[in-house]
Amino acid sequence: MRPRRRSPTPLPAGLALLVVAGLAVGACTANGGTGAATASAPPSALGAVPGWPEPGQVVSSGPIPVVASSELIVGENRFLYTIVDQSNNPIAAPDMTSSVAFYDLARDPATPTATVTGRFLWAIPNARGFYVAPVTFDRAGDWGAAVTVTKAGGQPQTTRVRFQVLQKGTTVAVGQKAPATTNPTLASVGGNVHRISTDSSPDPSFYETTVAAALAAHRPFVLIFATPAFCTSGVCGPTLDEVKAVAKEEPGFTFINVEPYQLKYVDGRLQPVLDQSNQLQPVQATDQWGLEAEPWTFVVDKEGIVRESYEAVFSADELKAAIDAVK
Repeated sequence: MRPRRRSPTPLPAGLALLVVAGLAVGACTANGGTGAATASAPPSALGAVPGWPEPGQVVSSGPIPVVASSELIVGENRFLYTIVDQSNNPIAAPDMTSSVAFYDLARDPATPTATVTGRFLWAIPNARGFYVAPVTFDRAGDWGAAVTVTKAGGQPQTTRVRFQVLQKGTTVAVGQKAPATTNPTLASVGGNVHRISTDSSPDPSFYETTVAAALAAHRPFVLIFATPAFCTSGVCGPTLDEVKAVAKEEPGFTFINVEPYQLKYVDGRLQPVLDQSNQLQPVQATDQWGLEAEPWTFVVDKEGIVRESYEAVFSADELKAAIDAVK
């Protein structure tokens, strides 16, 4: 499914990623600015479920969990979430521990299928962070998460939210073949990297080859879709910086950055190509990879199979281990 276009107008810096709970928070998604994280999911078929808020609602007098995954599907997932306060300010931090109990609401809304500890990761160092909880969903439909957070020296507080799990997502998944994308390269713009990257300090090596060429050469690579200039949450720039830092420790390995939106070079800088509704438009590569959000990072092996993928955040150690596994 084609990612929905969004406005390039930056949202307030204090706001977090999109929320299944229905809060008016900003997003780094390609889904039209704000809204439900699984916007492509069908409406809830269950209606009211005892002990659980209605879809799109959250009831809490304390910290509020925000589901940030752009899609959750049957199978293995990296459940991405953050925590905001009652004023919608991000408060997730290394000294705030968190766990998530997952419930199949159609099957048994009172008994969790799994309880997982969330691992904290900075998205914007010392400013905005998220938790990652690995979870496997065995069927599509209405699910719930009971998110427990404990501030340093405080008491645990638990809040419940509902979300949808899809039978199949749009984003190219781990284990699938990488699309043979023909992305812009330095050769296509006369060597001027600023014609194809909105990064303020781009690494030219990230723009030397296309995905299609790397696949044809049976060369493993890391692919990141990131737009530092037009990512509303501000996560794209820091994530791309993390990839660049890892690249310095991996000489000879191929890294590719793709700007996910249509751009044009005007007066010495890249500007977005907007549609009639003043919305950003995805490039062909964004559609080919089925992206509903940005940034996304993929690790592809020499056979062209996606072996790891990360939405928004990851640790340097995670990425290094994934690279080592495909060398």
